Amino acid sequence: MLSLMSEPTETRRERAARRAGEFPPAPEPLPRPVLDSHTHLDITVSEAGVPGGGPSDDPIATAITVATGVGVDRLVQVGVDVASSRWGADIAEAYPAVLATVALHPNEAPRLADLDEALREIESLAARDRVRGIGETGMDFFRTGDEGRTAQEASFRAHIAIAKRYGKALVIHDRDAHADVLRILDDEGAPDTVVLHCFSGDAEFARECVRRGYLLSFAGTVTFGSATALREAAALTPLDQILVETDAPYLTPTPHRGRPNASYLIPLTVRALAATTGSDLDELCAAISAAGDRAFGPW
Repeated sequence: MLSLMSEPTETRRERAARRAGEFPPAPEPLPRPVLDSHTHLDITVSEAGVPGGGPSDDPIATAITVATGVGVDRLVQVGVDVASSRWGADIAEAYPAVLATVALHPNEAPRLADLDEALREIESLAARDRVRGIGETGMDFFRTGDEGRTAQEASFRAHIAIAKRYGKALVIHDRDAHADVLRILDDEGAPDTVVLHCFSGDAEFARECVRRGYLLSFAGTVTFGSATALREAAALTPLDQILVETDAPYLTPTPHRGRPNASYLIPLTVRALAATTGSDLDELCAAISAAGDRAFGPW
């Protein structure tokens, strides 16, 4: 199994492409469609351009078309502040393949002069039909120090309440904060649907999340050679509790680390998960698709 996750030596052409920030070539299509449960189209287009090469009059439509060509036919556009949340809600209304989530990222909350006003803006967006999730919200002890954690926790608790009021999935950003995330969810009472975005825990944390009925969304990190603990977590997760994501333009899967990520690269992560879990690829795709529809759909 580990040999499947090893990172092959780059060719000279691949090294040049990575340095130039070029999108990787499209992978082999999946046998049946899946979704990208967490992407940032706004950041991808503004920072990396459009997958497929060349300019585009409609970069969102181009990104969707390229992804659909390899079997990724649904995208969840994720908000991280008021502006990106509003943009995502509008995009979801314009493109049938896209749904949106809205939130203040945990690292955003301590920076805001008026957190309550920003939360009111998020709640107003939560009422829109094409907004199907509240997130990414949560706790991040990697980038935010002790001085920002009070605001971070208050924001997280407010997002949990919004998700429950509107019956939307709660999409959690958890970085170096596993115990506190579970503590706060237990304190507040979790919504019916909880998604651990870019799951980063070990097997013990995965068991706790699975026991609570949460969905674990795995990103390109599960393909990294150093991610043994993450693969152990994935291996014990029931297929009906697995989602897959890009977090594009970040976390590009092996063998293209360092180059821009986009939804069309999801097949690399799905195939790595199939190898890790010992699952039939077609069965895994079907399970991911069904979990996405339960969490966010119908599209």
